[in-house]
Amino acid sequence: MLIGDRDSRAHEYTIQLRPFDADTSGAGLGLPVLVACVGGLLERSTRGGTIVVGPLNLGGSIETIPNPVAVAELAVDKQAATLLMPVSARRSLNDLPDDLWTKINVEFYSDPADGVFKALLE
Repeated sequence: MLIGDRDSRAHEYTIQLRPFDADTSGAGLGLPVLVACVGGLLERSTRGGTIVVGPLNLGGSIETIPNPVAVAELAVDKQAATLLMPVSARRSLNDLPDDLWTKINVEFYSDPADGVFKALLE
């Protein structure tokens, strides 16, 4: 569905992930890994200045982000232009201070496929 008729097993991947959270665990990087794999296979770059967040479970469903406000604050600290996160985090972002809303563009995705294609350049 995401890659069409391309043979994903005919490629080798090298992905460098850098967790920016305080404990550097890298937990919740399911969607960014999916974006990197699909983007590499389709030979499309990710949008510059974009931070993609979203944990995926083994079934491919999006899990909730525990503290989306902290993620948005960290994205602003890292000087991201856009933060791409699951739509389930939308209500929690009501607590985001007004001055941070002017510093970052927050976009939402509804499912992993939506998130992948919003993260990739056209």
